[in-house]
Amino acid sequence: MSTSRTVLTAGSFALIAAAFVSGPAQAQTLFSSLIAPQQAQATPQPLVEEQAAPADDEDAQLPARLKRQIVDYKSAEAPGTVIVDTPHTYLYYVLGNGKALRYGIGVGREGFTWSGVKQITRKAEWPDWYPPAAMIKRQPYLPRMTSGGPGNPLGARAMYIGGTEYRIHGTNAPSTIGKQVSSGCIRLTNEDVIDLFNRVKVGAKVIVLPQTLEAKARMRDRQAQNEPQSITPQPVSMTQSYAPSQSTAARTWMTIR
Repeated sequence: MSTSRTVLTAGSFALIAAAFVSGPAQAQTLFSSLIAPQQAQATPQPLVEEQAAPADDEDAQLPARLKRQIVDYKSAEAPGTVIVDTPHTYLYYVLGNGKALRYGIGVGREGFTWSGVKQITRKAEWPDWYPPAAMIKRQPYLPRMTSGGPGNPLGARAMYIGGTEYRIHGTNAPSTIGKQVSSGCIRLTNEDVIDLFNRVKVGAKVIVLPQTLEAKARMRDRQAQNEPQSITPQPVSMTQSYAPSQSTAARTWMTIR
């Protein structure tokens, strides 16, 4: 390689010398043409990064019955009331005139469901998460606080239910909607919880309906129809439940039970 480089250099100087005999203008033109390729080779070319394909809307990942939609819903409750239909994993935002906006939700797993009539006492965007004392007692290795953001189990918004440790909040795992996975909180996709957050007022009435054996049987029947290979719900890990996969948060939630 050194021999060819020497020959090229000698040849180049010979051409430059000949050009100077012809005239300075020609010499300058030839000299520029000789060094330009070397400069181009020496200058690193900027890397062109592939643009990631835009993520699908979270609602698009849900079965049709769990997508946000206006439905017929007879209720004596005032418009603005939130009704959590635990057995069927629906949340209704009462619109009035026999209509409601229905959202698909995730609810408490077995042993962690509850019911009652409460109120929304606080709302927060991208809230920090402080595990309740009862959860820390069960799982003392949990972080005492997780800052708001994509890896936070509360998702994009939270509405705090007064007199309880529960919240209506978002989730970074849309696949958990329609399932019984939480420790008692009500979860929606981030898209849906933002929509609900913008509608619900502090002080709004929240009615949480109890889980029933009949509803459990209906849910098993529905799952059997949708998933004929199994008549029992597939277990959902807390990794899927609380954070996106392949993340630091996911590894943290792997140990939560």
